[in-house]
Amino acid sequence: MTDSAKPGWRDRLVALVEHPVFLNFVTGLILFNAVTLGLETYPIHAGWFDAALPVFDAIIVTIFVIELLLKMVAYGPRFFKSGWNWFDVIVVGISLAPAAGAFTVLRALRILRVFRLFSVMPEMRKVVEALMRAIPGMGAIIAVLGLTFYVSAVMATKLFGESSPDLFGTLGGSAFTLFQVMTLEGWAMEVARPVMAEVSFAWIFFLVFIVLTSFAILNLFIAVIVDSLQSKHFDDEEAREEKEAAEAHADRAILREELAALRADIAALRSEVAQGMRSASASKARDSDE
Repeated sequence: MTDSAKPGWRDRLVALVEHPVFLNFVTGLILFNAVTLGLETYPIHAGWFDAALPVFDAIIVTIFVIELLLKMVAYGPRFFKSGWNWFDVIVVGISLAPAAGAFTVLRALRILRVFRLFSVMPEMRKVVEALMRAIPGMGAIIAVLGLTFYVSAVMATKLFGESSPDLFGTLGGSAFTLFQVMTLEGWAMEVARPVMAEVSFAWIFFLVFIVLTSFAILNLFIAVIVDSLQSKHFDDEEAREEKEAAEAHADRAILREELAALRADIAALRSEVAQGMRSASASKARDSDE
């Protein structure tokens, strides 16, 4: 095979793996696999059922492996430059590990194949990428929340440890109780009121803690994620506009080249016409002289 034939063959393979029909087939297979893996958790006692599920699983894994091989051949070294491709390789690789002995736990991880929907569905992929971009900002918020928790847990242990040792007897116990308060799950009846029965001013501590954590710091997570989603949307729009501008520039360049070629053809035609007219005039002049 010559070097000039390779790009065309690889381009056709890329068109195959990026074709909507191929992508929809892979998406449907992932969803079907999610259903079969979920059915394994049901106590269905049927011989044909127990025999069919492993067969389905083997067929699906085989198709996933073939899909990855096709992409590796189609994209070449570019395949390994995408984090999503690495994610697919790891998830499918877990499925290929033996489900016995020390690898028994990997059998439960087969459900991670469902996450491949992130890599095959662009809209879901955009959301995940936006969440990944929000991690640095979320890390700073987590640090603030952790510091607030530590200070509050120490204060709660000092203030309520003797009156409510089950809830605030130790630093770890206080932190866990405060986490329940932050989630607002039964905090009033199970935590605040029993403590207030012993310490009357405890309501001030709980109200300040809830305002700082549940209403302020946790809402910062939402703000960071929303900002990341908007930034991702703006970046996509900017990339789309740049692509359209590049395509328009290329079209204008082609148009200018075609206009220049057309002008050259017209000039050549005019030159030929003028030369023909001069030749005809010279011929008439010779005829008149004769």
